[in-house]
Amino acid sequence: MAGTIAPMHRSLIAKIILGVCGLALAAVLVYQLPPVKERLWWRVDLAATYLRGIIYPANQAPAPRVVTPPPTAKASSALPTPVLHSTSPTRAAPTTAPTATPTLPPLPPKTSLPAPAYEKQDINNCGPATLAMYLHFYGWDGDQFAIDTVVKPLRDDRNVNVEELAYFTHTHAGWLNLEYRVGGTVDRLKRILAAGIPVMIEEAFPLDESYWPNDDRWAGHYLLLTGYDEERQAFISQDSYYGADRPAPYTELDQRWKAYNRVYILVYRPEQEGTVKDLLGADWDPDANRQAALEAAQAETKANPKDAFSWFNVGTNLVYFERYTEAAQAYDTARDLGLPQRMLRYQFGPFIAYFHSGRTQDLLDLVKYALQRTPNSEEALLWYGWTLYREGNTNGAVEQFRKALKANPTYQDAQYALNYLGLTP
Repeated sequence: MAGTIAPMHRSLIAKIILGVCGLALAAVLVYQLPPVKERLWWRVDLAATYLRGIIYPANQAPAPRVVTPPPTAKASSALPTPVLHSTSPTRAAPTTAPTATPTLPPLPPKTSLPAPAYEKQDINNCGPATLAMYLHFYGWDGDQFAIDTVVKPLRDDRNVNVEELAYFTHTHAGWLNLEYRVGGTVDRLKRILAAGIPVMIEEAFPLDESYWPNDDRWAGHYLLLTGYDEERQAFISQDSYYGADRPAPYTELDQRWKAYNRVYILVYRPEQEGTVKDLLGADWDPDANRQAALEAAQAETKANPKDAFSWFNVGTNLVYFERYTEAAQAYDTARDLGLPQRMLRYQFGPFIAYFHSGRTQDLLDLVKYALQRTPNSEEALLWYGWTLYREGNTNGAVEQFRKALKANPTYQDAQYALNYLGLTP
């Protein structure tokens, strides 16, 4: 009896295994069908993200290394300088006094511009959706998908930089002008709106749910402002996530906005340029604007030395002026005070500062941490590649550059990196 049961059991087990494998294979094949993948990919991505959060617990970013003595700029002078397509161009500090800001008239108690056609964002798509609404204000008839096809062809790309939004506007809506500045104020936003021009900002955003254990639920978000009300002390916002015509209280908005160096984007008709120049005053000059933003952030660190975002903004504005060692030190303080888990998904100044100040180990620590949180971050992959290149691992660098280009096929910095090494993308 025993001799006949065992083979039967083995046969049954083999059939079960074959059946399970067949079902798994069928599931994989069905998932590849475009309609199915379109509906289910985000659930698969969510599961993978949570699993990664278990494997790589979401602890605070690694502490900065002790640097004694501070490295000099010479430490990296022989290394390649990436295009830095995703950062603001570097400038020297202004050497002449900026043009004085003209005296502006009193603000009206409220302003409400016509709300553009509302666009609900797709997953990871607040930047293209918000820009689409902004362009709708001027009669553009495209949508967020026309934008993300250009700036983020892959749906799971989790970040679109201000520079990428500017690139799309300049190349695909060239009948409009776009300028962006940093170090904005609530009063500046109100004045822009009172002049009849909507304004777009990038701010911190509280997520509704956790995506991994101990998730701090902090993320980035774009917001379009179309009015304000002094009595309510709030802006009128077009929020691609929550809905149209929502109030955004001044104080709360300013606190969320600070995390992104108070960047603001202006899209306007060419004939409005004189008005925009008057509104920006000295800040029309990008160098003067950065210098003012640097000084404002430095003043905030003195008023509150424990404000990590103000220290981070000091570092970012110093990077603009290529003062990399000082920038790295400011970022050190911000890291010691504690930054959100996703900070390096959206802002990359620390990568640039540590690279150019010769602090390779700090750069390596940060890119690895950033990739634990966002493994398809093209910016983190790029700087991981430059770190490996500095260490003499050219093959490893090429692998990371190609991964960065795979994550975003339009990423010019990755294309530059491969070209620098004599390779084609």
